[in-house]
Amino acid sequence: MSNPLHTLLGTRSQRLAEPLPARPVRIAWYAVLFVLGALVSLCGCFVQALWSPAGLLFALLANGAVCYLGLRATGTKLGAGMPLIGWFLVLLVLLSPRPEGDFVLATGVDSYVYVLGGWVPGLVCATLPTRSPFTFGIPRQRD
Repeated sequence: MSNPLHTLLGTRSQRLAEPLPARPVRIAWYAVLFVLGALVSLCGCFVQALWSPAGLLFALLANGAVCYLGLRATGTKLGAGMPLIGWFLVLLVLLSPRPEGDFVLATGVDSYVYVLGGWVPGLVCATLPTRSPFTFGIPRQRD
């Protein structure tokens, strides 16, 4: 019996056998992923409060999906990290208080789970194996 996740995502050997995109394509992907991460953060702040608790799950799944997209599209750990960087920077702006007293994230369990748990999908995606020839700046040894 086949694993349904292998059908959807492919096996580890299939993912690692895919060729890396060209450098200009990867750089364009990094910019797109940064913007997608920022949009997911902005939308997630409102969705998690609007449809509690399903909205929280939806916001965290969207963050994980964008990070995994970055990993698969670029084949690098930076591809998984760029959406997380965009997510975090927008979140910092939305968490800052305004002079009028307005705020985007209310004090509550859902907001805290969103803020503290939103980095987990990006971290998990960044630890998955990549097809990049470099690991943290150190070239892999050729067999």
